[in-house]
Amino acid sequence: MGLLCVLAGGVLAADYRVGPEDYRDTLRRLLPGDRLQLESGDYRQGLPLRQLSGLPGRPIVIEAANPADPPRFIGRPRANTVSLVDVRHLVLRHLELDGRNLPVDALKAEGHSRYADYITLEHLSIHDHAASQQNVAISTKCPAIGWVVRNNRIERVGTGMYLGDSDGSDAFVGGVIEGNWIGRTLGYNLQIKHQLTRPVGSADRQDTVIRYNVFSKQGALPGPLARPNVLLGHLPLTGMGSEDRYLVYSNLFLHNPSEALFQAEGRVAVYDNVFINGYGDAIRIQPHNDVPRDMMIFSNTVLATGTGIQVRRSESSVYRQRLIANVVAAAVPVQGGEAAHNTMLPYQPDWLEIAVPELPARLLERSPGTTRIPETLMRELATYPDWSGAAHPGAPGIPAWLNTLNAGTP
Repeated sequence: MGLLCVLAGGVLAADYRVGPEDYRDTLRRLLPGDRLQLESGDYRQGLPLRQLSGLPGRPIVIEAANPADPPRFIGRPRANTVSLVDVRHLVLRHLELDGRNLPVDALKAEGHSRYADYITLEHLSIHDHAASQQNVAISTKCPAIGWVVRNNRIERVGTGMYLGDSDGSDAFVGGVIEGNWIGRTLGYNLQIKHQLTRPVGSADRQDTVIRYNVFSKQGALPGPLARPNVLLGHLPLTGMGSEDRYLVYSNLFLHNPSEALFQAEGRVAVYDNVFINGYGDAIRIQPHNDVPRDMMIFSNTVLATGTGIQVRRSESSVYRQRLIANVVAAAVPVQGGEAAHNTMLPYQPDWLEIAVPELPARLLERSPGTTRIPETLMRELATYPDWSGAAHPGAPGIPAWLNTLNAGTP
């Protein structure tokens, strides 16, 4: 084991460099600001992280010593590969988690944990955790606040991310999920469960941001494991957290042979995304554990053989689901909701061959014309974070990362 002491922010911190034989001895020593660098090789005893807490600005970092040749954690029976219990302010990056298709999760905030807050997961390669749909790449089963899940590749797993618990307890709050590639999952690419209550903390509104991801079920088999690519449950119905939102923007959703690409209830803004489904529906807004609340769905590009955007709601609902300035080519472009300034076209199979970055412009070329969005509405849309605006009124903004999309790599 190598040890180097460094001065970080005026406080002494340690850099440890360890290998497969001695890394577990070092875990319990880690203090705020410490960095554990893992040598290349196969690690067969998992990564149990217990009672470890960094501090804001001084997290505990666990990472590859050589990102080009990351350490590989091999799945083992009856134990999740990375297990989090009572941890805060941790960073994990440049690790490979190879489940060997054992019935375990890759990374899990365990159900008996009291909290797992301010966790950052970056540049992880997670694969072959697909013994069943119940095996998850990234799972939280305890209260989880302030996670950042960024630039990871997840494939050949049962479920990509399952955040929150099935009964609505153990909320996932104020997260950022960005730049990930998630594909070849048996079930969901991503599900965030409904929330009954918010963990004690700030009473301010918390946004969970989902952006710059690829959610793909291309090549998935239809059948009893069919699930949407992404499903978002409702947020707390009353009290603290009831004003929280999901902001879903600048993502690419690809093909699902059995279900819609995206399903949501609650309070959600969906904008500047590209949805392509050569098998059926794209967006479904409908009750799941409660009802759709106020939603804004705008500036998206949708290509679907079924329904492009569908809103199902109770006639007595006081909430609004607004569909604004989307470009939709589908057998049924829009069904339900308050629709205005959308460009709607009938589906044509050859449009599936258009390169993704070119799709919005190519669809607009075939439209009979677009309507100009009123200035007051443009100002309202501009309040949403990172909205690109529209160079062409009614046209969605395509994020720059789509122009560099290469063979499904984020």
